[in-house]
Amino acid sequence: MLFTSYEFIGFLLALFISYYLIPQKHQWKLLLVFSYLFYFLAGPVYLIYIATTTASIFYLGMKIENLSNREKNYLRENSEALNKEDKKIYKAVMKSKKWRLLLIALILNIGILAVSKYTNFAIANLNSLLRAAGSSSQFALRNIIVPLGISFYTFQAVSYLIDVYRGTVAAERNPFRFALFVSFFPQLIQGPISRFGDLKKTLFQPHAFDRTQVSYGLQRILWGFFKKLVIADRLLAGVNEIIRNPEIYGGAFVFVGMLFYAFELYADFTGGIDITIGIAQVLGIKVAENFKRPYFSKSIKEYWKRWHISMGTWFTDYVFYPVTVSKPMLRLSKWSRRNLGDAFGKRVPIYLSSFIVWFTTGLWHGASWNFIAWGLANWVVIMASQELDPLYNRFHKRFQIKERVLFKTFQVVRTILIMSLIRTFDCYRDVPLTFKMWGSMVAEGNWRILWDGSLLGLGLGVADYVILLLGLLLLVGVSLKQRSGAVRTDIARKPYWVKFAVWYGLFLIVLIFGAYGIGYDVSQFIYNQF
Repeated sequence: MLFTSYEFIGFLLALFISYYLIPQKHQWKLLLVFSYLFYFLAGPVYLIYIATTTASIFYLGMKIENLSNREKNYLRENSEALNKEDKKIYKAVMKSKKWRLLLIALILNIGILAVSKYTNFAIANLNSLLRAAGSSSQFALRNIIVPLGISFYTFQAVSYLIDVYRGTVAAERNPFRFALFVSFFPQLIQGPISRFGDLKKTLFQPHAFDRTQVSYGLQRILWGFFKKLVIADRLLAGVNEIIRNPEIYGGAFVFVGMLFYAFELYADFTGGIDITIGIAQVLGIKVAENFKRPYFSKSIKEYWKRWHISMGTWFTDYVFYPVTVSKPMLRLSKWSRRNLGDAFGKRVPIYLSSFIVWFTTGLWHGASWNFIAWGLANWVVIMASQELDPLYNRFHKRFQIKERVLFKTFQVVRTILIMSLIRTFDCYRDVPLTFKMWGSMVAEGNWRILWDGSLLGLGLGVADYVILLLGLLLLVGVSLKQRSGAVRTDIARKPYWVKFAVWYGLFLIVLIFGAYGIGYDVSQFIYNQF
């Protein structure tokens, strides 16, 4: 069910009305019913997958916490009878038991994700190796169902279990409340990836109707529809024309396509997140922001602190730090410092841990080498930037331009161009072809297409470019304004006729200028594929 479909709007209306009519203590139960109904409508068989993840994580989470409680009670009751060594041995035994339970859960749930999403990728690569070796044997690809949003809900559930194992959150004792945490439908298909300790503060609480919050939530939903329908889906026509015909559109068209895709992806993804956060706000639930004006970043490292924040922090907390402090990595750190020198050797574990993070991040985005290449390209740029930090510092010490507006603007434009170039791996979905298209920008050039009318042959007319220009200027203006506070709050302080004109005007813009109808197709959100 598309977020931008009439069916989904009807689904939301039914939820919003019934949510505030029933007794408040039952609201979270209604949310659970609607969440499972949403997932059922996407595909009844999907329920088996999400139910398996929910049940296994819930049960093993309780088992791990029970072991932790038993350990605390035993040590407290026998504090005088046990010496330091006895306590150490007992703690080690209990930690081993909890670790085994955690490992079972990870193998099962990451295994389900891996088998459903990556089996055919593994088979295809194995077949390629067999052909390269001269073998005629080939394995058939499997018809495996990939459940909707499996990457998102699996990571969310796994983060909960790891937090229970670490003792940073208490295990949920109500299986239905936990089921709602895993399946909460607005964030099920494109995030953000919420932490249990944060989301539970408002997800299970009773909520009285708050006119202001409901109004703000509906406004956020409308803003998301504007981004998706007026900007993203309009740009999609041009992106598809360029990307699907690489033999025709080389040279400067590649540059145009990568910029089109950069703004399409931003409008599409942030538009979807706006709808998610808006739905939650109407229901009185607080969902974490997932973007903080990423296209104003002055470096790739800063960009990834502002873009898809929940995914970045997930990989940092549950992959990067555990890998960095693992025993094999600590041994590597000692070896590299001893054999490669302290200055370089101490950075080797960081490089390797970062490599693992970006490799898995790419693989998480899709079972294809182009996504892995995308992840590793980010890793190369970030690592190179870190190595060049001393050079940057000397440059800025000599030339005092770091705080100048012109230089900051250069940094922002540079970041957008680098990220857009890296994203062409996502566009063309073929690594050799992507490199070929990069080369065509230099070899073919053909920059006159920017002003000779060639861009009108991409399925976009003059009116479309005018709408896109005005829409993107509005996005930039809102982003700049958000640095000093929420735009909705400022609009709420205005006279009634101003508020009505703004929001009703935006509604009409979406209704009239949304990219649907003849010649257009309301498309699924890009991140639904993950």
